[in-house]
Amino acid sequence: MSDTLFSLPDPIEVPIHGESSFYPVGRIFCVGRNYAAHAAEMGHEVDREAPFYFTKSAANAVLSSATVPFPSGTQNFHHEMELAVALGKPVFKAKPAEAADAVYAYGCALDMTRRDLQIRERNKQRPWDLGKDLENGTVLAPLTRASGWMPEDDKRIFLSVNGDVRQDATLHELIWKIDEIISHLSGYYHLRPGDIILTGTPAGVGALAPGDVLEGGIDGLQPISLTLSDPE
Repeated sequence: MSDTLFSLPDPIEVPIHGESSFYPVGRIFCVGRNYAAHAAEMGHEVDREAPFYFTKSAANAVLSSATVPFPSGTQNFHHEMELAVALGKPVFKAKPAEAADAVYAYGCALDMTRRDLQIRERNKQRPWDLGKDLENGTVLAPLTRASGWMPEDDKRIFLSVNGDVRQDATLHELIWKIDEIISHLSGYYHLRPGDIILTGTPAGVGALAPGDVLEGGIDGLQPISLTLSDPE
């Protein structure tokens, strides 16, 4: 028997809306620049040849309604409202139809970003984990089973800060659709239950300050919220 030196924190578990069950999160994949207007506001054109990705640690995720400290090391902390896709079946090198069948649930998510650090490292052609994979940097709302919700184009995705709407779009603006993302990503990873994919953010991202209250939603899904307290 091994003598483990210490215990690691339990994986975050996301509630399933209307049920007593929870979804344990293993890995978090994020699609970059998946809304053309957001890519433009960040000074980029969309790469329409294929989606691209970055990852965030499940250990750094928190549940909706949390109050977390404003993060250290940044003067330009941004919100990004996203649709999260939770997988329920193993999938590898899948065609789009097979990929769609692997979806277990959908939910609202926030991809919190130290924008100044992301841009600084990107401009130096270095990895930008400091900008993206920060403590409390992924926020997850309760999930809704795929059998009870579909990502139709007319679904509104939105976010307000202190009651002022900042992001407001529809899922029609997604460049790469859910089945295309899963199919493409499964060509590089053996995707499995516990994997969550954040599908990108619409235009309107912006800076936050201590004391800000974020509230967002996607039509038909459980809303999401986050409160920023003073930095530690």
